[in-house]
Amino acid sequence: MISRNSVRTVFRATCLTVMGTLPVSALADNPMVIHEVKRDRSQPLRDLAASAQSVPSAAQQTPFPQRTGAAITSSQPDPVAHVPSGAQVSVRVGLNFEGLSAADTVASGGPFVPPDTNGAVGATQFVEWVNVTFEVFDKATGATVMGPTPGNAFWKGFGGTCETHNDGDIIIQYDKSSGRWVAAQPVFSPPFLYCVAVSTTSDATGSYNRYAFSLPAGAFPDYPKVGVWPDGYYASFNIFSPSFAGALACAYDRSNMLAGNPATAICFQEPKSVGSLLPSDLDSKTPPAPGEPNFFVDLADSTHLNLFRFHVDFANPSNSSFSGPTLIGVAPFSELCARATDRACIPQPSPGERVDSLGDRLMYRLAYRNFGDHESLVATHSVEGGAFSGVRWYEIRNPGSSPFLFQQGTVVDPSLDYWMGSIAMDKAGNIALGFSVSSDSVDPSVAVVGRIPSDPLNRMEAPLFLVNGTGVQVNSFKRWGDYSSMSVDPEDGCTFWYSQEYYKTTGGFNWSTRIAAFKFDSCKTQGE
Repeated sequence: MISRNSVRTVFRATCLTVMGTLPVSALADNPMVIHEVKRDRSQPLRDLAASAQSVPSAAQQTPFPQRTGAAITSSQPDPVAHVPSGAQVSVRVGLNFEGLSAADTVASGGPFVPPDTNGAVGATQFVEWVNVTFEVFDKATGATVMGPTPGNAFWKGFGGTCETHNDGDIIIQYDKSSGRWVAAQPVFSPPFLYCVAVSTTSDATGSYNRYAFSLPAGAFPDYPKVGVWPDGYYASFNIFSPSFAGALACAYDRSNMLAGNPATAICFQEPKSVGSLLPSDLDSKTPPAPGEPNFFVDLADSTHLNLFRFHVDFANPSNSSFSGPTLIGVAPFSELCARATDRACIPQPSPGERVDSLGDRLMYRLAYRNFGDHESLVATHSVEGGAFSGVRWYEIRNPGSSPFLFQQGTVVDPSLDYWMGSIAMDKAGNIALGFSVSSDSVDPSVAVVGRIPSDPLNRMEAPLFLVNGTGVQVNSFKRWGDYSSMSVDPEDGCTFWYSQEYYKTTGGFNWSTRIAAFKFDSCKTQGE
């Protein structure tokens, strides 16, 4: 048995084999209405944090990421692969400082691998949450406001397993239009729950409206991702019951949760051919058109993305729909590490182990902007290319009307591996793509590329290293990621904030994270 302190990903068969198989066919076309199990309003988080304790989950662990389908491969070379040349990406770096480390998670029951590096920027704060521990920083100085703190402090005094479990697979979000924080974490032991806390102010250390939502019986909610939309908080899960049963797409009642009122979720279970969906996440101050559905995207095959539309009606759930897919044609690609027996193929300098890629899925977030004359979604994932791996990226325009692929590219290097990216777009249309970098001679590091609208289509400017690694990962089950996080400051619409894993010192279970803020000179901070 692998100890909890060894790894985060949960082994499904141990706790699910007696639960039966989720009736996917019965759920795929019909909305499920899920009522809250419990709700309350908390005391200020800054007061709860002092006495918060992390109680290990009873669920057994496994060192392997969970596969959701057959490998995606293409016999064709990547026609959009390019090595960015010329000057480095035209951004000015502001704060660039150390985030949470594995050592910071010990009091929360860690360390685990991978760290699930996630962060979001708000009005005055940046919050980083890595699996079982979070920290609140002053975004003007990088100084710690609160933390490191066990993740289940969000539910201190709430009761039940939201409070007593700290199971990872976390998301921290900032609802830009309301100025509220959204913290979400699943419970990985039956009865499975999704625990969601919505702040009552823009202060991440203040009070929260807290909710526990059930999930379909036997539905293990792996790898949840959250997008903020005007009519709901949208989430996706990979459901295992006990084998992979397909993605579950849910909408949570944002309006009532902001007010602390009773709230429901409306969910659609998709077939096993659909996995690792990403919900669209609103970045622009200009909202989508009234009533426009949320968009969900996943990898369809080696030449297509699936685009789904989720329309929710909390007053009349039967009017809700999850339609699609619309196929978006893309350049051929092959899934990274697809032929590796354990999906670990990214090299490090000796004595580092090869690490995994999660190349079977799009990487968080699916960032959305409404520019008035067009809408844009940007997305990224890891593919074969360069020394072994590259980061593929897309800009999809007008997803609400006539979606089309406006541009795409694969950023590669002949001697480096790029993987585990996250992408976003500022209000001027500049795109930033951050990712991990490694090779046989380069310690895992953090870099960013980007483009301005006047750059040639499908091209990124040369990479800028945000931090150079000075160590490698060993004896850590070859895990990396499982995600990183690129967000955009809601106050100026220009400043990108990137949070990603790297290693300062060679060892097992001793990763570090880096938080960096930067912006393009062409993005003006006044208005949007």
